[in-house]
Amino acid sequence: MTDSHSAFLSDVDFQQQCKQIQQQLQQANFAAAITSSQQLIQQNLGVAECQQAQYLLVVARRYAGQLEQALTEVSQLVQLNSSHSRAYQEQGYILQALQRDADAAQAFEQAISLNSALLGSWKALVSLHQQYADVAAARIAQQQVEYLQQLPPAILGARDMMYEGKLHQAEQLCRQFLQANQHHVDAMSLLAEIGIQLRIYDDAEFLLESCVELQPEHQRARAEYLALLVRLGKYKPALQQAEVLLASEPENPAYLISMGNIQVGLGNTAQGIDCYQQVLNRQPYRAGVQLQLGHAYKAAGQFDAAIAAYQRSYQIKADFGDAYWSLANTKTYKFSATELEQIQQLEAQPGTQQEDRIQLCFAAGKAFEDDKDYAQSFDYYQRGNQLKQQQLAYSADNTAKQIDAQIKHCTADLFSQRGQFGLDDPAPIFIVGLPRAGSTLLEQILASHSMVDGTMELHNILGLAMRLRGRGSEAEVKYPANLWELDTDFFQRFGQQFIKDTQVYRGTGAFFIDKMPNNFLHIGLIRLILPTAKIIDARRHPMSCCFSGFKQLFAEGQDFSYSLDDIGRYYRDYERLMAHWDEVLPGFVLRVQHEDVVQDLAGQVRRMLDFCGLPFEQNCVDFHQTQRTIKTPSSEQVRQPIYTTGLQQWKHFEAYLQPLKTVLDYQD
Repeated sequence: MTDSHSAFLSDVDFQQQCKQIQQQLQQANFAAAITSSQQLIQQNLGVAECQQAQYLLVVARRYAGQLEQALTEVSQLVQLNSSHSRAYQEQGYILQALQRDADAAQAFEQAISLNSALLGSWKALVSLHQQYADVAAARIAQQQVEYLQQLPPAILGARDMMYEGKLHQAEQLCRQFLQANQHHVDAMSLLAEIGIQLRIYDDAEFLLESCVELQPEHQRARAEYLALLVRLGKYKPALQQAEVLLASEPENPAYLISMGNIQVGLGNTAQGIDCYQQVLNRQPYRAGVQLQLGHAYKAAGQFDAAIAAYQRSYQIKADFGDAYWSLANTKTYKFSATELEQIQQLEAQPGTQQEDRIQLCFAAGKAFEDDKDYAQSFDYYQRGNQLKQQQLAYSADNTAKQIDAQIKHCTADLFSQRGQFGLDDPAPIFIVGLPRAGSTLLEQILASHSMVDGTMELHNILGLAMRLRGRGSEAEVKYPANLWELDTDFFQRFGQQFIKDTQVYRGTGAFFIDKMPNNFLHIGLIRLILPTAKIIDARRHPMSCCFSGFKQLFAEGQDFSYSLDDIGRYYRDYERLMAHWDEVLPGFVLRVQHEDVVQDLAGQVRRMLDFCGLPFEQNCVDFHQTQRTIKTPSSEQVRQPIYTTGLQQWKHFEAYLQPLKTVLDYQD
């Protein structure tokens, strides 16, 4: 490269030179293509452009028969960018030419795991699976080849763009195609998939539901619809879709895995475990299924079985970061010295995938914390958080604007004028707050009562808020201002819809719990649609709560938690909004301080039961003896008697938490 102070090569010039290299390759002028690629690399390029030029050089070397050199260079490329799907495909071609077929198959598998629209990799896998007499795998690969080949070029191109991270270009291309080809199911399902990646879930759900109605025999669209329903926690409709798919292919592993996820989601962990075991009996090498089996055992309280499944998972796939994080995320497992050394080595390897690296960092942080090596522990937590934050686009300013809007529009006048139109049903008990504030403990206490069903973190209120919010830009957001404008009939209908949609998660209790912590943003909406519901605010010491969130790798939905500054600002905004609800809805929310529960369990149990209108039951004090499915990170902790060791854990890391102290304005 030239002097770093010189200007980067313009995009137009770069694309022209790439086009010239591609023409040289098409003309079989491989020596010229190698020279042109090397010259392009020497120019002042950005990171992405440099990787593209290196990729072209690798392709040229392979075509020229310079296989060993090409292999060295493509290995360097995948180390620089472990998400470069085409580099893995090229690595597969080179290894295949070197007659290293097993390694080639692994490279092609990595390529399609990153971009399932790579037709060349699927074709190569068909022959490789046939060579190794893996009939089932060869059949699946051939089906994918046939599916991709029948796609219109525009949709295949859009699918490729999506996997390369060019979501908005892919969406635009897909919409243009649909304008001329209405009701094209493959295009509609692709647009839904793009919507899922952009977190526009209700649009994606509508598109996929329409696909299934238009072409009931289109199994791929039905499978995508099923996957989205599972992701949204809509297990009852998902069960119907899974039954249809399994009726057509009873032994299809993907459908069995989905059924397992659904059964666990519904609390039927034994049936879910059976589904996973059916897959593993035929395909014991499926590390991801072993992981899901571990999650099911953990939810059911079968701790030893969960540990064994997680360990089998990383024994199958040594660099499987999620297996190590899942062990750490039990909160009670202690890594051996050998495991910790392996975690560190894998995290340090340049070729480790970023998602695996993030999970390994959080696992190492937990392991060193258990060993009381707090300096190393914080280093790993910090690194994992920084890597995770790079994947997200969280804005603390946007959160503050959401809080401002709730305070501005959800006034005492709103509730006095419109607060009597909702559904009079006292069954729901909402537990809100920040994650890691003790909400799982409060849920376990209340769910130990004979009249209360514990469920899960339900997405229904968040989904309703998203619908009310609308699709426009930030300047066009309708909610919560439109709570003043809605027809009053809507409030009762929304309440009825909530009760109906959550029925599937309930048992026989007169009351049930929704412990989605983020619902604190929408307490005004809850009051309007369910005025006799109960809301409990799980509150925890700010430093303790924020640091506990910082060292937790969440599945999704808590994007604020990967920066000490962001999580501190979020806590302050949460406090600000809860103070507003106290002012405009006095007595509607019961605040329960985690430290008070730990110090005076019986007193706080009686206080919560009185607030919910429930008679006292000793089972609530003996909550750790209650057997129920729990799917949050604290599942093992709440199966133990109350303990005080976690109250001051953050103090061990105090020397590293000045940014958090500053934003919280914390004084000892």
